[in-house]
Amino acid sequence: MQAKKVKLYSGARKTARATASIYPGTGKVRVNGRILEIWEPEVARLHMLAPAQVSGELRERFDIDVKVAGGGFMGQADAADNKYLLSGDPRQTEPKKFGGPGARRKRQKSYR
Repeated sequence: MQAKKVKLYSGARKTARATASIYPGTGKVRVNGRILEIWEPEVARLHMLAPAQVSGELRERFDIDVKVAGGGFMGQADAADNKYLLSGDPRQTEPKKFGGPGARRKRQKSYR
């Protein structure tokens, strides 16, 4: 029996983490074991389908299994999105600095 050629990709958005396995197949996309076409809410499904629609006929030659954990439904949709699978989201929280309660806010200055 010939082994399947599998490519693994991972992506992240906020606290959501996604891992995708791509292998030769018939064009099925599954997210956490469910077919993507029945994924709810619809906004998240359309967001995850966008890169697949751009790829066109190339999508019909591969099966994609995505495992997503953590975060909300839109964070998971962003993590599962193809552009995030190729490279993680570079945005991070800015470290706190002195002189105030957060990264940018400073204590109010009084002149009188």
